[in-house]
Amino acid sequence: MNELSQIWTYLAEEPLLWLTATLIAYCLGDAAFRASGKRAYVNPVLIAVTLLAVVLWMTETRYQTYFEGAQFVHFMLGPATVALAAPLYGNLSRIRRSAIPLLCALLAGSVTAIISALGVAYAMGIRGDILVSIAPKSVTAPVALGISESMGGEPTLTAVLVILTGVMGAVMATPLLNRLGVTDWRARGFAVGVASHGIGTARAFQVNETAGAFAGIGMGLNALLTTVLAPMIISLFL
Repeated sequence: MNELSQIWTYLAEEPLLWLTATLIAYCLGDAAFRASGKRAYVNPVLIAVTLLAVVLWMTETRYQTYFEGAQFVHFMLGPATVALAAPLYGNLSRIRRSAIPLLCALLAGSVTAIISALGVAYAMGIRGDILVSIAPKSVTAPVALGISESMGGEPTLTAVLVILTGVMGAVMATPLLNRLGVTDWRARGFAVGVASHGIGTARAFQVNETAGAFAGIGMGLNALLTTVLAPMIISLFL
């Protein structure tokens, strides 16, 4: 047992271990998602995060140690976000025809996402850097972390809130929009992209290609708008 403990201590410090663990956790989550018939509530990201959290807790591994290995995945968030310009370009003609409704929906969604989160937190007595960290929770991680850090927030807390927002949107959006009777894939996708960034966009692509394309558009535009709006709105609460 002592030798096994020493081996684990050595392996736990190797960055490749945690990169591999991250990929395995997601593959297991994706396998469960496919086995369930692609049910919205069996979300691969949620399963992967839960598995990794359990492993880190059981092995008493610090987050900093884990991140040293998993930072390559974090780095790929940037290129993946930029790659969403492809569906934006591919649907340029559709966007031109729907420019005014899209801009109105974007403004309403972005403002609502920021004010509702800050309003609830403020009413519950949250102030200071924690309040700042909440503001960009509906935009994609690289942008949200940049906004949070530039305004004096806690990027680590923002990252957690971004993931939770994305997972909740991916799980709840499809059944909610079905119940509301929204059938236009452009509207469905755009709403999901604005509200729940990359994780919601990935779910939208699984449901419908048009919805996924417009979710990518919504995510990208919301990231730009939130960069402008978040500092102005947060100043009203501080």
